Order: sequence, then structure tokens, then C-alpha cells
Amino acid sequence: MPQIPEKIHELTVGQLSARSGAAVSALHFYESKGLIASRRTPGNQRRYQRDALRRVAFVRAAQRVGIPLANIRQALAELPEQRTPTREDWARLSRAWRSELDERISQLSRLRDHLTDCIGCGCLSLDTCVLSNPDDVLGERQPGSRLMVERGPGPQGRTREREAARDCR
Repeated sequence: MPQIPEKIHELTVGQLSARSGAAVSALHFYESKGLIASRRTPGNQRRYQRDALRRVAFVRAAQRVGIPLANIRQALAELPEQRTPTREDWARLSRAWRSELDERISQLSRLRDHLTDCIGCGCLSLDTCVLSNPDDVLGERQPGSRLMVERGPGPQGRTREREAARDCR
């Protein structure tokens, strides 16, 4: 892993890419989404503060566990500017996602445990589908495939799932 001397306070996009493991195109994307920031030199080259290394690591770790970019951006906006975030800063942000991650773990565990029941069904309204349609609740409303999961904050900040009708003809 390339080492960057401590006396260097700004990184080029290439240095940031080499140190963080993120592709240059990913860094440009993160910047366009407001996840990291750079300044431009007189020659129009990007320069990143050293704290961008931790921010990129945070973004990549959050993406790996499925946190949406909007939530990541919101969390990063709470971090202090012009200083490297501390362990306490990161701990505060990660606590906010704990219940969401616990719910995902629960969903993945259910999927793993019932995967053989769901392989190939494609309809999502079978009365045996304990994951998407327990007790064939959807089959009682109308025939055909129509389950589409949407995530968003529900009451008291909980994740909610909503079904949407889809034409299956």
C-alpha cells in the first residue's frame, strides 16, 4: 500500500485512489454525490484533504452492508469539517444504523432458512411462501405476481414494506 508522507496535507485523486482502494471513477462519483469534497488547483486538478481517506473508507464500508447513499451522505454531513473524524464520531454514526442492520440480518436469515421454498416460484403469491406472502394474504386480494418491496421510514422511524400492484399479463 503506498504511503503518503505526513507533511503532505492534500492528496491527488490518484493518491486517494491508491490509498483507499477506490477507483478514480468511484471517487469522482462520491464527490458528485456530496460524499467527499475536493478543491481545484489553478490547473483544475482535484486536491483532497487527508480526512477524505477515512470518509471514503466509511462510504465503502456502509455500501458493503447496503446503506443507501442518501443515508451515507446525511451521516457524513454530521461529521466535523477540517479535521479527521474521531473513533467517537464514527461510533455515534454507526449506532444510528444498528437497528436497520439488525433488520437486514433478520431478513437475510429468513431468506437463508427458507431459500429452497422460494427458488423458482417467481410468482410471490404462492401460499407456501413464508417470506413474501405468509398465509397467502396476497392471493386473497387478487391473482398474479404483484409484490414489490419499497423501503422507507415508517412510523417511529422503522423500515416499512409496501406492496405495489403490477400487471402480470
